[in-house]
Amino acid sequence: MSRHLHPRRPPRCRPTGARQAPAQRVFVTGVLASPEDFERARPWGLTAAPDHRRYLAGTATLLAHARRRFESVRVRRFHPDDFAEFCLLRRLDPADRAAQQRYLANPALLGQLLDYQGEELVEDFLPRLVRARENGLTMRHAELLLAEGGALPAVERCYREAAELFARLLGEAGPGTYEFRCVIRASEGPLVAEARVVLWEDGLVRIHDEELDLVRAVLCAALARRLPGRLELSGLRGSAAGCGEYQQAAWSWQSAGTGFTAVR
Repeated sequence: MSRHLHPRRPPRCRPTGARQAPAQRVFVTGVLASPEDFERARPWGLTAAPDHRRYLAGTATLLAHARRRFESVRVRRFHPDDFAEFCLLRRLDPADRAAQQRYLANPALLGQLLDYQGEELVEDFLPRLVRARENGLTMRHAELLLAEGGALPAVERCYREAAELFARLLGEAGPGTYEFRCVIRASEGPLVAEARVVLWEDGLVRIHDEELDLVRAVLCAALARRLPGRLELSGLRGSAAGCGEYQQAAWSWQSAGTGFTAVR
């Protein structure tokens, strides 16, 4: 799901409307995202499809049917490595259907679930599922850093500062279509967050929910723990109101741990 935000100047990244009430009926499933995942999971009997292509065709049909029957359809990548580790730690049989369902409902991995709203599966939704798993691992890393970073009020303050920082960076760019990349250096390994952002001339901002949440969390960890890093924003700057004239543009900011400043 993408989020449409209507900020004042500078953009504040705030939803235009209230969130919908929680769905009463939710369908949750996992998808084997690659042919390699499909082959590794074959011994577990997850599907009777003869190959990955026909498996995806059947999955698309399943999701379309689920959208007609359920108020909410949520999907995550069914990753063989994650599942094997999950079963090993809990002494579960991977071929057991109950073990597969427990894996999908694992609370520690709920952040990897995406709402399916009828998108084309292979070209559109599947890449988002792959990124959602990677982003989920990064989110867990950020949460662990924040848990070590101090009292809750201090973390909440850093979240507000992170949201304001991201909005300020977007405000400097102006209308256009951009790719945002954030790399924060931590002792346990780098934290990386990426997002595709569309800014219209009236100030409306479009960004996927899960990407916005990850960017805020990574920036928050950087601010709370005073971690060094680099931010980059690049893409096509311009708008339809400007007679469709677009220019390649790029900005970058870096920090040694005490705040981000523009790189000239």
